[in-house]
Amino acid sequence: MTTYLEAIREAMWEEMEADPDVFLMGEDVGRYGGAFRMTEGFLEKFGPSRVIDTPITESAIVGAAIGCSQLGLKPICEMQFMDFVSSAFNMIVNFAAKVRYRTGRGAGIVIRGPCGAGSRAGPFHSQNVESYFANVPGLKLVAPATVRDAKGLLKAAVRDPDPVLYLEHKFLYRRLKEDLTGFGDQEDVPLGTGRIHRPGSDLTIVAYGSMVHTVAAASEALSAEDGAEAEIIDLRTLQPLDFSIVEASVRRTNRLLVAHEAPVFGGFGGELIAQVTQRCFEWLDAPPVRVAALDTPVPYAASLEDAHLPGSQDVLGAARKLMAY
Repeated sequence: MTTYLEAIREAMWEEMEADPDVFLMGEDVGRYGGAFRMTEGFLEKFGPSRVIDTPITESAIVGAAIGCSQLGLKPICEMQFMDFVSSAFNMIVNFAAKVRYRTGRGAGIVIRGPCGAGSRAGPFHSQNVESYFANVPGLKLVAPATVRDAKGLLKAAVRDPDPVLYLEHKFLYRRLKEDLTGFGDQEDVPLGTGRIHRPGSDLTIVAYGSMVHTVAAASEALSAEDGAEAEIIDLRTLQPLDFSIVEASVRRTNRLLVAHEAPVFGGFGGELIAQVTQRCFEWLDAPPVRVAALDTPVPYAASLEDAHLPGSQDVLGAARKLMAY
């Protein structure tokens, strides 16, 4: 059985073996083996020219990676925690995302790292950053929810000719396990394709990352206790967004619930609901509903963090309200 963390590690290892232009750079990725031991053994295997320990300066990491990409190299930048990608915001938004528009040549870089809460890591190591970047044309955003997707989507991201932010939820690192027997060395999952995580006919629940598992638990309870079957759409990629799979599901179920771990105000769910309302208004039998975190920093105390985050009971309550229409 392969864990979510191991799947990401395998994807990087295989891509670096297959293509000498792929290399890894970040804080403590070499001798230390990464904060979560993601890159342990990489330095010994690939050497210091392809596994580069950098200073603690995210802006320089991404800036150097953009320059390397213009020479045909394929950097994978590790953010030790995705919270600190904010330090590289200017490089990502004003350079990586726009270089194809300005020059005709994309910045084929991957910026990956752990995001999300639930690990009692406090407000500076628990954030979800997708909404900061979803408004930037030229960036691709990936948020895998399963072990297979963690591997396949990262392989696809490494091969993509444009910048990809790859958001790994650290709560899933060692909790998810899956048999990857039969997963080919070169297999990937195309960016921009969602999937049906759970089929259903009574309402559509859209989620991504760790929230897929939260809404799955709520859906099983809804089925057992209320006899209603929720269809769960795992977006997998936020940009480009596979709206067609969402639209097809909403047309079948006539109800929509969107769940994400980031705070509700300005969250990605708002855009998704706006798109559905614009395109599928006549198919809706009830107003779409959002379930998300509170509009506060992520607390450190366990009881407060639990209260801050959306849980399966929150999803279940919202689903029941939708079904009551």
